[in-house]
Amino acid sequence: MARAMIHNRQDSLERALHLFWQKGFHATSLKDLEKALDMRPGSIYATFGSKDGLFQESLERYASLGLENLERILHAHESPLAGLAAYLRGLGGLCDQDLPSRACMLVKSLLELGEREHAARSKAEDLLAGMEARFVERFADAQKMGELDSGLDPVRLGRRLQAEVMGLRAFAQRDVGSAAVHALAEDMAQSLEALRINSSADSHMH
Repeated sequence: MARAMIHNRQDSLERALHLFWQKGFHATSLKDLEKALDMRPGSIYATFGSKDGLFQESLERYASLGLENLERILHAHESPLAGLAAYLRGLGGLCDQDLPSRACMLVKSLLELGEREHAARSKAEDLLAGMEARFVERFADAQKMGELDSGLDPVRLGRRLQAEVMGLRAFAQRDVGSAAVHALAEDMAQSLEALRINSSADSHMH
């Protein structure tokens, strides 16, 4: 019985996540949530506390799925730079997936929420900072392995990569077609790979 309740809660959270990701916090009404979750208002409040609580939990779930995907790709590559480049190439397929939105839910929330939603805005900010920190770690790892110039700043590189990912996902919202997004992701990945020490020598050897 307890397991079924946990499963149902998880299922409700996934549905709420999709709705919030598509419509945003303000445009998602309690009626929308009742319909999507197939729950009465009392049940929604009893399970998640409030619309704001449900939204923050949806943000956390979204971020954890994104981090899982990033970790899976990074672990498949011994080279930190190759792993980050592969992550960018994966984002090139945004237009090929059936998603509620191609833009990042955390970024959308950051742009939408104001001072009144301070807690939810801080949550989105913290989750984005967590993703950025992971990028920074991988650039630092690349330096330790000797594949990245020791004079470069991993923090600046991590921030730049996050800005590129945010921009790529926003660009994919436009009616530009899949090929254009793939090409842009490829350009970004190649520019990242070009940071590798001896990358030009490597390319001559192939």
